[in-house]
Amino acid sequence: MAKKAKFYAIWKGHETGVFSTWEETQKHIAGYPGAQYKSFDSQSEAEDALKKNYWTFTSSGQKKTTSTANVGKPITPSLSVDAACSGNPGVLEYQGVDTATKQVVFKQGPFPQGTVNLGEFLALVHGIAYLKQHNLPYPIYSDSITAIAWVRDKVVKSKLEPNDTNAELFERVDRALEWLKNNRITTKILKWETEHWGENPADYGRK
Repeated sequence: MAKKAKFYAIWKGHETGVFSTWEETQKHIAGYPGAQYKSFDSQSEAEDALKKNYWTFTSSGQKKTTSTANVGKPITPSLSVDAACSGNPGVLEYQGVDTATKQVVFKQGPFPQGTVNLGEFLALVHGIAYLKQHNLPYPIYSDSITAIAWVRDKVVKSKLEPNDTNAELFERVDRALEWLKNNRITTKILKWETEHWGENPADYGRK
């Protein structure tokens, strides 16, 4: 009988995100102090879990989930960004909204072929650039640990290969990386705490 496929979410490691093999997962957690990871039966479960607190998925005998009181409330005014992808890869969109009012500040797509991680990354860079352009000292929220890490490290580690179908998307990725390298980021980038606050205000609501 074939072994059932597993998907692995990494909250803390040399690289974060969702991975489809244990061998690859091991490479990203080996030797990393306090690595946080867990296996799931489907990719969607792993991706949803990554948006929540790691401790939610540990056994009851381990560290308890941080209370909402300790997390506090989202800072406003602020900008929140998110992406939606019908398939992975699939048709991709991303947007940024006012956190308090959910008014759309920018919306991009659809792009015929992309991934959630690429969309989350582009949304975050677009949002940071928007705040800088308009001299707005607001923080920006994303529920993607992967996108936040890519922006921080100024590198994109996507498994999606560039081709004729996704050429426009990868042109945007290249421009985003160039912008990050040429601009000093003063915007505070914050993780949206889905577990405590509910869905990201920029969420497309297509789950």
